[in-house]
Amino acid sequence: MATDYYGALGVRQDATGEEIKRAYRKLARQLHPDVNPEPEAQRRFTEVSTAYEVLSDPKKREMVDLGGDPMAPGGGGGGGAGAPFTMGFQDIMDAFFGGTASRGPRPRTRAGADALIRLDLDLDETAFGVNQELTVDTAVVCATCTGAGSAAGTHPQTCDMCGGRGEVQSVQRSFLGQVMTARPCANCQGFGSVIPHPCSQCGGDGRVRTRRTLTVKVPAGVEDGMRIRLSGEGEVGPGGGPAGDLYVEIHERPHDVFSRDGNDLHCRVTVPMTAAALGTNLKLATLDGDEEVEIKAGTQSGNIVRLPARGVPKLRGTGRGDLHVHLEVKTPTRLDPEQEALLRQLAQLRGEEQPEGTRTTGGFFSKVRDAFNGHG
Repeated sequence: MATDYYGALGVRQDATGEEIKRAYRKLARQLHPDVNPEPEAQRRFTEVSTAYEVLSDPKKREMVDLGGDPMAPGGGGGGGAGAPFTMGFQDIMDAFFGGTASRGPRPRTRAGADALIRLDLDLDETAFGVNQELTVDTAVVCATCTGAGSAAGTHPQTCDMCGGRGEVQSVQRSFLGQVMTARPCANCQGFGSVIPHPCSQCGGDGRVRTRRTLTVKVPAGVEDGMRIRLSGEGEVGPGGGPAGDLYVEIHERPHDVFSRDGNDLHCRVTVPMTAAALGTNLKLATLDGDEEVEIKAGTQSGNIVRLPARGVPKLRGTGRGDLHVHLEVKTPTRLDPEQEALLRQLAQLRGEEQPEGTRTTGGFFSKVRDAFNGHG
């Protein structure tokens, strides 16, 4: 009868490869001869090790699922069910530590990093767009060695310490026996090669830092905090590798008159009490030039006049936001005798006199006071 490899590891027949590996790790740590010298433990260690060898191999596992035994004589497994443990060192390391496969030398040429720069703009520049020159300090390809890192007429040479592998191996003893570990080569820093004659300009890095000027096109309608991406304008990578991207972050300076809410603009305009009562036209400086704003008779504090399409153009789409003019009616605080007499005469004509200090409503002065104090 075929050996029950799934039962040896204590897993189901539909167990995943990761579940099989975890089960083997747990049992191997309990049964390894260096940990448990009992004869039965050694027998079980051979059993679970053989089971893992079979079930971790897709072809052998398929044979088991079909009712065969790849470790039986003639089964194609290279030995019987009682044969000594035949897994290689790499299989053990894969099971216990997830593998220590050689990574090989790392490339000298690598992609560069992205860069970020701040750009301060006025409201009219963010609203209508602008072409802005920027001075950036980034890494560029070394013009002397064109990114190779070697002096003219020389080339990198294979590292003598690691033989070009980029890593060196060391052997340590553990409960598993001798364990081999790999570390980046200290002589070549993992590159597998050394530069005996570095470029005098870049010191072997293949890039140098320089200050350069470029032009960024700021589209109409950008908002504070938005970023514009300039592909390939960032840092050139080591060894002359491809450059990263440059991100331009927009910062909108506060405006003296307007505040911005998306595509809409807001401003506050103070009008005299008489102008608010009689109505008038006032001239307002907008982003598009001077505009006539109609103040209707009887305007109250808090009224808003909307000027359509006088806001900021939409960044993605057509049209513009609106300009909202918030009106504040200014009540005079000082009156000369003639002005006071005229105002009292107006109050008398309108029937809006009231005794001083009363809290009755409906009179002209109470309405002025309530408007000033924010009552409706």
